[in-house]
Amino acid sequence: MLEAARNDPDVTHAPRGCRRLYLTVDADGQELCLRPDLTIPVAREVLASGATLPMAVSYLGPVFRFRGESSGEFRQAGVESFGRRDTEAADADILALGLETCAIYTLPNPVIRLGDVGLFAALLDSLPLAPAWRRRLLKDFGQGRLADLSRLNTQRSANGASAHSGVLAALAGSDPDGARALVTDLLSIAGITTVGGRSVAEIAARFLEQSALDAGNGLSAETTLVLARYLAIAGDPDDASAHLRALAKDAQLDLSAALDLFDRRSGFFTTHGIALADVQFSTAFGRPMDYYSGMVFELHDPEGRVDGPLVAGGRYDPLLSRLGATGTVPAVGLAAWVERLSDVEGSR
Repeated sequence: MLEAARNDPDVTHAPRGCRRLYLTVDADGQELCLRPDLTIPVAREVLASGATLPMAVSYLGPVFRFRGESSGEFRQAGVESFGRRDTEAADADILALGLETCAIYTLPNPVIRLGDVGLFAALLDSLPLAPAWRRRLLKDFGQGRLADLSRLNTQRSANGASAHSGVLAALAGSDPDGARALVTDLLSIAGITTVGGRSVAEIAARFLEQSALDAGNGLSAETTLVLARYLAIAGDPDDASAHLRALAKDAQLDLSAALDLFDRRSGFFTTHGIALADVQFSTAFGRPMDYYSGMVFELHDPEGRVDGPLVAGGRYDPLLSRLGATGTVPAVGLAAWVERLSDVEGSR
């Protein structure tokens, strides 16, 4: 148990996407929120401790998310694994631990939903996409907003006629550093310091990204077709792998490294006694945390007695470098919602 992480103050800097958070503002005007998750404070504590890696950490503590009229405080337990280089085996170990957690609460056969952010990122890397489009698609993927790809091009067209279209058109094709400096100066002159948790520099970067998207005239028909075919693939991991390899061959895309990792991980699932036929994999399945970079999963009650997953998690290799680590630190973990598990156990 990592006591320091568990006992961190409950108020932290507010992340983006604040509709389900409890927000406040400090004396300096910084947006803060009650802690919505424990993965980030645990990762920060591991970095601050200077601990020797690899290591695994367990924790239990309160987190806060707005849930309508019900209490927004609930307990989150979890395990995070840092520094293991055997990616596929570490992924399988975490999923198996999640299944063991459910079994403790007398639910030995939860619904297993599986996705792979890394596989989607590999697909985007293999397509002729501008960096701004790649970032947009990855963001929308995690938020589950890629069901209608034509909507993205429609939004681009609508945005081109927005109140900002003149500024964006002037920025299109300009020197990136000069454009960023211009937008930053304009925002500062207007007295803007933060908007929705974004700094002036981040707002300027968002303007430039919008300019690049509007100038790109949307996704090509060929790219849209490949994305639509990819996002329609679902089934058990072996069946999905076969369809993904067929797509890569037909579209002449090099996804071999990502698909080889995918297949090796499936092999490690079987060593834990996880039947691949029981795994519901979907290429369109992601989780709404932007630090995920590989496997993501959720375990659900098959009888639907509680809303939301009982256990969920995945791989988040970039997170520790974003928090200050000097290099990439492989990381994978899970969170368990204690009240939901207890409710399921109590209803049996």
